[in-house]
Amino acid sequence: MSDKPKKKRFEVEDHESISDCLDRMDKEGYQPVRRMEEPVFIEVKEGKTIVQKVHKQKIVFEGILKQENK
Repeated sequence: MSDKPKKKRFEVEDHESISDCLDRMDKEGYQPVRRMEEPVFIEVKEGKTIVQKVHKQKIVFEGILKQENK
């Protein structure tokens, strides 16, 4: 029996592509089952007010352990 958790989240890092993240998941023995995207905001001062603007999109994959063929 493996000590790995059954589910794990993998965030696409700034220095990697989506396929790099999927390859990393595969190497760790996980397969993607869900893709989530959420905006990352930054605060920008415009005149006397501070406004939140979208800085980038964060992509996170949820993976489950692959089943071993017996």
